[in-house]
Amino acid sequence: MKTENATENETDAVHTTLGAIFLSLELSRSTWLVTSLLPCNGAKMSKRAVKAGDTAGLLDLVRQLKATVRGRTSRDVPVITIQEAGLDGFWIHRILEREGIESHVVDAASIATSRRKRRAKTDKLDGETLLRALLAYKRGEPRVCAMVVPPTPEEEDRKRNSRERRALIAERIKIVNRVKGLLFSQGVVGFEPLKRDRRARLEELRTGDGRELPQNLKTEIVRALDRIELVLRQIKDVEAVRDEVARNDCDPSKVANGMSMLKQLRGVGADFAEVLWSEGLYREFANRRQLASYAGLTPTPWQSGSISREQGVSKAGNPRLRTVMVQLSWFWLLHQPRSALAQWFQERVALDGGRRRKSAIIALARKLLIALWKYVHHGAAIEGAVMKPA
Repeated sequence: MKTENATENETDAVHTTLGAIFLSLELSRSTWLVTSLLPCNGAKMSKRAVKAGDTAGLLDLVRQLKATVRGRTSRDVPVITIQEAGLDGFWIHRILEREGIESHVVDAASIATSRRKRRAKTDKLDGETLLRALLAYKRGEPRVCAMVVPPTPEEEDRKRNSRERRALIAERIKIVNRVKGLLFSQGVVGFEPLKRDRRARLEELRTGDGRELPQNLKTEIVRALDRIELVLRQIKDVEAVRDEVARNDCDPSKVANGMSMLKQLRGVGADFAEVLWSEGLYREFANRRQLASYAGLTPTPWQSGSISREQGVSKAGNPRLRTVMVQLSWFWLLHQPRSALAQWFQERVALDGGRRRKSAIIALARKLLIALWKYVHHGAAIEGAVMKPA
């Protein structure tokens, strides 16, 4: 059906025909704003609000829109929705797909926006922008936006173990620094809250002027040590789960097989292997650029006329995978100095007289990620890499 904003004596360059109901979902904690475009409404977009979390109300609204189109056009049309990837995760997407609705989750940062100094932003405008992006995507316009590939519930749950460990370690560091800071204010240095004799050492501590620790301060530190011990126990539990998964590698199709292959490389420990596999290497990618883009390790050039410079990596992908790849690259230079990748790094740094090591390590991280992906999925050996003894 042609859009209704064209008059009879106009010659349109492009004719648009809508064969589906297009919906955008602007999600918040209190309200879901649903922007719709129907085949029978021309270019007019309608907005309706649904209470946040009311999936029954959302599905009722979809049925009402389908009935409206059926009554005006005497035909049933599919429904296509779009929402931003964010705090709500993918459970709404899964409900819509279970109901036979085509659902898309978009990376919000990939949608073009106004470059004016002051850009108007409301849920209404955002809903219309999402809908226009969906229309362009379904028309087949290249690179109009980046759609997210939603993980399965099992793949999503697989990431929880390594992420919980990272959160626990951050909490442990915070408490340890708090204890050291409290003691430093009394002139006490050298106390290590992570050592096993921490409580006995606490009883022996004296302030810088020779006094015993104040009672309330000592009580606060004791409670902090209780929290440290709890966090340490939880870290051990998380690591026990990780090790159990890594040992369960009898079936080549299982998750642990990829982790086991990574752990065979010298310089790749259990923590690196778990994060690398669960955060990215388990996925299939069409080419190397897709893999590097997913990790946010692709370059972002700035070129206009005679101006041409490099802005660094995009940082638009998975931050956990990107961080661990940079860390692993430094370990790779230490444990795999004779590998082709390590030698390439040394030669490149030598060309700049030893400078630009940081930019070179990012390039090494990108090359190493691609090499690890080929190694895990296709069994391609990494040139010059040394394996751990069996």
